[in-house]
Amino acid sequence: MKMIRLTKNGKSQRLYSQAKKIIPGGTQLLSKRPEMFLPDYWPAYYRKAQGCEVWDLDGNHFIDMSHMGVGTCILGYADADVNRAVESAVRRASMCTLNAPQEVELAQLLIKLHPWAQMARFARTGGEAMSMAVRIARASQAKDVVLFCGYHGWHDWYLASNLADKVSLDGQLLPGLEPAGVVRGLKQTAVPFAYNDINAFRALMKKYKGKVAAVVMEPLRNYYPKEGFLEQIRAATLREKIVLVIDEVSSGWRLNLGGAHLKFKIAPDLCVFAKAMSNGYPMAAVIGTKKVMQASQGSFISSTYWTEGIGPSAALATIQKLKETNTAAVLQKTGEKVQVGWKKCALKNNLKITVSGIEPLGHFSFDHEEALVLKTLYTQCLLERGFLATTTFYASYAHKPLHVEKYLQATDEAFHFISKKLATGNPRKYLKGPVAHTGFRRLT
Repeated sequence: MKMIRLTKNGKSQRLYSQAKKIIPGGTQLLSKRPEMFLPDYWPAYYRKAQGCEVWDLDGNHFIDMSHMGVGTCILGYADADVNRAVESAVRRASMCTLNAPQEVELAQLLIKLHPWAQMARFARTGGEAMSMAVRIARASQAKDVVLFCGYHGWHDWYLASNLADKVSLDGQLLPGLEPAGVVRGLKQTAVPFAYNDINAFRALMKKYKGKVAAVVMEPLRNYYPKEGFLEQIRAATLREKIVLVIDEVSSGWRLNLGGAHLKFKIAPDLCVFAKAMSNGYPMAAVIGTKKVMQASQGSFISSTYWTEGIGPSAALATIQKLKETNTAAVLQKTGEKVQVGWKKCALKNNLKITVSGIEPLGHFSFDHEEALVLKTLYTQCLLERGFLATTTFYASYAHKPLHVEKYLQATDEAFHFISKKLATGNPRKYLKGPVAHTGFRRLT
């Protein structure tokens, strides 16, 4: 396997050093900060991406076995069929005084795929679509409190949870999120509960009885739902006339065609899509029952770029290809192979790891007191072997068996290296740079 010589002085690192001086935080997305992977060495910028292959500014060639555009590129980078639809939209003009007819076609398609829904509205990012859904839910109920489970973005309604308890969001995926700038009057308007903990949910329903506008949750993320968990939540929201909002920004399209909630036979009041629905082009949707969605008419929810034509065109082409290729089944098989491979490599090299996550969105953690050091060392080893990799793997249709085979070979070599260095008692000294960050951390 050809090794890549990692350097601190490449074009990507020099550009990132400039970026941190003029862009607060260095990047627009926390999940793309190099410090989250391999500080000083992770290639911050790409020159080209195709399928699951990436070329950085220095010409290095990598196979992306990490986040695939943070979960957006379910078909792979620069998919030819989706690009053709986008190119057609560009030639027609992506923006006009009039509306793009593709948004009507997309609304009809989403409603057809989700028979419980009768209406749809569109945005361009998952976070803003979630804010739209929460606004609609609150407007429909004329109440303020939202009970939530999972990660739902950066907006005030969500970060307000940390006004009451600065660590309340730590159990909802991203630790360390500060509510600076969030109006303190929103305190106790967003309250979290743990996934699969029905007793915690019932306790909150009792505590905030008569005040809850909505229950917002992902249908699943790290684990599948326990028997009856989703059903009991739905029964409670129906009984108390509370809006159930299902966040499919991450889970949508990966287990089946449409939202994962269909697989569990749960019919919510509102559902939110983004990320994978348009394979890397900005697009998001809120679908729902007519009764709840009509509440948006009484609130001002509007944005110019929600009307451009590229997003709907990309989504229509993506959904069509997901259907034709049965992508969900492919992701299931690929994800299973990777998770089984992680376990076999760890056992072979006497490393203890914990593997979790649904098959298309798997991850593992090192069971060691210096787990973050080992995670950083793993990323370093894989980068040297030509893979963008961390302890998370987002499967895409572009990941072919040969990619997975080579990746697991590289993982076996990395685990062997880590196991040997653990025996020395000081694995940290084999890192070329600092240990990776975890959660939100202010950059100086």
